[in-house]
Amino acid sequence: MFEFCANPDTLGTVQWFACYFTTGKLFNFYGAFGTVLVLLLITAPTALAFGFLGAMSARSHIAPLSWLGKAYIAIVRGVPDIAFFMFFVIALDQGFEYLRHQALCPDWDQPIRQGNDFIVCQAAKLPLSTSPQWIHEVYGFLLAVLTFSIVFGAFAANVLFGAMRAVPRGQMETAEAYGMSHRQAFWRVLVPQMWMYAMPGLGNLWMILIKATPLLFLLGVEDIVYWARELGSSVNPRFSDYPHGDWRMGFFFFLLVFYLCFTRVSEIFFDRLSRRLAHGQAIATGGAS
Repeated sequence: MFEFCANPDTLGTVQWFACYFTTGKLFNFYGAFGTVLVLLLITAPTALAFGFLGAMSARSHIAPLSWLGKAYIAIVRGVPDIAFFMFFVIALDQGFEYLRHQALCPDWDQPIRQGNDFIVCQAAKLPLSTSPQWIHEVYGFLLAVLTFSIVFGAFAANVLFGAMRAVPRGQMETAEAYGMSHRQAFWRVLVPQMWMYAMPGLGNLWMILIKATPLLFLLGVEDIVYWARELGSSVNPRFSDYPHGDWRMGFFFFLLVFYLCFTRVSEIFFDRLSRRLAHGQAIATGGAS
């Protein structure tokens, strides 16, 4: 970035660091923070939508729908997260390619499953081999977002299901006695009040989601953990323009501070949001806060 960076061997300490922290590789590291924030901004509402649908299904009076909702909550909550993260990325990718294969290659006469190999026609591959690199990166990121949403949606469903049950039944009965249908009572009475009960659990889930973002590294997305490990290493030949010792401790300490600050800001936000939602709401004991 600076003109004096042309010859790193002649730089003083301050100039060396100025050049080092403005290299393209370091800008990839800085951009990875944006990747994490975008993941959270997309995943949080998407997982909440999955959770709301799961909770509604679990409390449904239609038995198969209730079984489906409860099974979704139980299965995802009962299996280690990393197993689902690794499974869903592969399953979703192959599922999308299979659907495209059926639509685009009807004359294909070979089995798709050939031993351990999953083979579809070239036109069905996602993304296409001729696609630019950014398409491959965006596709991988979207698979990661969908995987995060499915997994954390199950936890959100469990929180919302419990919050729905925490709203006093008498309030629903009173609403229906005043002439509201069950659907109207659900949307006008139960849903507005359930957030007060759900907020502590959703706040904790948000914290867990923040701490789970390093799993992007395992899903093939170059996130901040990936770049911290690569840039901090002293043996990686990709970054030999500015050689240094093993600085991984320093990079990971920076990530520690980042996550601590991020979670602290989140705690303050959820605390204020909880107080605002609870203002004037009737609680289970019959009082109002």
